[in-house]
Amino acid sequence: MPVVTFTVEGRDNCVTAGVEAYMWARTAYGSFVLPVRCPHRGGPLNLANFEPGRTRLVCPWHGRATSVTKAIKAGVPAVRRGNRVTAVLPDTVKAEVCTTEHRPVSKVLSGR
Repeated sequence: MPVVTFTVEGRDNCVTAGVEAYMWARTAYGSFVLPVRCPHRGGPLNLANFEPGRTRLVCPWHGRATSVTKAIKAGVPAVRRGNRVTAVLPDTVKAEVCTTEHRPVSKVLSGR
């Protein structure tokens, strides 16, 4: 299980471990570490918006909704301190090297 630390906002706001990328999301429904790829077709969930009147993120590529509540409950264990978050990635992530990069974030995931 890789333990990674990355920034919440700005440069290096996303960590890539193997083929999976993760970022910190802060919403009105809670904060959590989110896999950046949509589980259905790999779309960029970092650019997702909420389904009107629901707590589900809508993939900008194909419109499929993903439950934020499920993401929080089944989420990656993480602790935020200031502008940094430390997370324990799932056992399925088999990465020797983790890298950070910048990804744009939709307003609904940045807490703004």
